[in-house]
Amino acid sequence: MSENRPEQERSGTAVAPDQREFREAMAHLPAAVNILTTNGPSGRCGLTVSAVCSVTDAPPTLLVCVNRSSAMHDVFRTNGHVCVNVLGGDQQELALHFAGATKVPMAERFTWDVWDRTQDVPVLKDALVTAVGTVSHTVPMGSHSVLFVDIEQIRTRSGGQSLVYFNRAFHRLDATPLIPEGAGS
Repeated sequence: MSENRPEQERSGTAVAPDQREFREAMAHLPAAVNILTTNGPSGRCGLTVSAVCSVTDAPPTLLVCVNRSSAMHDVFRTNGHVCVNVLGGDQQELALHFAGATKVPMAERFTWDVWDRTQDVPVLKDALVTAVGTVSHTVPMGSHSVLFVDIEQIRTRSGGQSLVYFNRAFHRLDATPLIPEGAGS
C-alpha cells in the first residue's frame, strides 16, 4: 500500500487499487463455476471459467472472459461456437480437470460418459444449465478477452446445488432461499 494512501482515503480522494488489492477483493466475489467448451476446425477443448455474465435477454447473450495467455484462447475465438456448462455442486472434480489442476490430457476428458455427443460442441449431460451459442464479438480487455456469445440453445436442469467459487475455494450453494417465498408480503 502506498504511503499516501491512508491520507488520500481520509480526504475522500479516490485511490485506484493495485493489482494485489483488486485480486484479493475479487476473491470475495462469489461466482458460478462453468466449463466453457468448443469444437471445430481449431480443435476441441474446455476451460473452467467463473467470469460469465448475462448481458441481455433480447437477443439472449452471455459474456465470457478468457485469459489471452491461455493456450485455448485462440481455439475458442476461431471456432466461434461454444457451450457454457454451468456446474452443479457435485461437479468440483470436473472443474479441477478443466482448470488444469490435474494431469488428465484434454482429449481424455472428452472420452468420459458425461458428455452429450449429439451436439456440435461438447455439452455436459448433468450441468445445471447448458447454453450453446456463437461468439459474435470479441473485445480485448487487459489480460483477457471478453467473448460475447449469442445463445441459440439453452437447457436447464431443475434441482440440485450450484458450484460456486468464493475466497479461492469451491463451495456448494443450496437452492434454499434465506427468506421463504411469500414471507414479508
